[in-house]
Amino acid sequence: MKPEPTPERVGIGLAAIVGAVFLGSVADASAKWFGTQGYAPTQVVFMRYLFGLIPMTVFLCHSGLGALYTRRPGLHMFRALLGFGSIYFFFWGVTLMPLAEAMAISFTAPLFTTALSRPILGEHVGIRRWSAVAVGFVGALVVIRPGTEAFRPEAALVIASAFIYAVSMTMTRRMSTTETNVAMFTYTTIGAGLISTPFLLLSWHTPSLTHLALFSGFGVIEGCASFLLIIAYRNVAAAVAAPFDYTSLVWGAIFGWVLWGENPDSTVWIGAGIIALAGIYIARRESALKARGRDHERHQ
Repeated sequence: MKPEPTPERVGIGLAAIVGAVFLGSVADASAKWFGTQGYAPTQVVFMRYLFGLIPMTVFLCHSGLGALYTRRPGLHMFRALLGFGSIYFFFWGVTLMPLAEAMAISFTAPLFTTALSRPILGEHVGIRRWSAVAVGFVGALVVIRPGTEAFRPEAALVIASAFIYAVSMTMTRRMSTTETNVAMFTYTTIGAGLISTPFLLLSWHTPSLTHLALFSGFGVIEGCASFLLIIAYRNVAAAVAAPFDYTSLVWGAIFGWVLWGENPDSTVWIGAGIIALAGIYIARRESALKARGRDHERHQ
């Protein structure tokens, strides 16, 4: 059962989502930087999960081995594969295009999640949410600008990442009734790390001690961001947290400008705004429908 949204819990949840978004943005910028240093996306993914074992171990020690009990080992393996695919395509795409633009395109993930909830989860999606999904994808087209000189083919990599991530999130919702957060986090970290290992034979670049230290910080930051997201969504509704998710574009623009002199044009901001508004509406609509369903159950 989700705890009651007391002011204290809401404060904890909002602090957690702000921290998660900031750390996630730092990690995304770090992945782009590693790419500019000659590291292949597969090696960056491997390092992310290798050093992600550090926070994973901390969380596991806190929860105990009992939290790893699972009834769905096959789904955990599939979810690990999705985790690898999503982060691989994003790290590849972000190396080839401006950071803020890649982040704006990644905002389509919640739109894909809503669209997939019908075929995968069997959930009813009404005309309002389908309309919001359509509007959100129009915003994505504004950012991508197909058919113009500003079009970047590498945007397809980020779209693929967003789609795979949406499938993963849909699977998470399906598994959450029987699996603990620690189990999903642990099996994904170990599984995705193992999946990335064979690719190192094709793309290994021996890191210096300095880069190895940076990789360790990168993995810890990514792991902490994931854990903070768990805290956030335990304490506040998705409709409350959603607006804070989209502030990652601001951090992406700042990091892109400071580190690489990137300056997203007005079209990127307009398209990102359309996507964000659509995503926020979907989150609020789903929250309202869930609240209505709980009220209906109480009065039966």
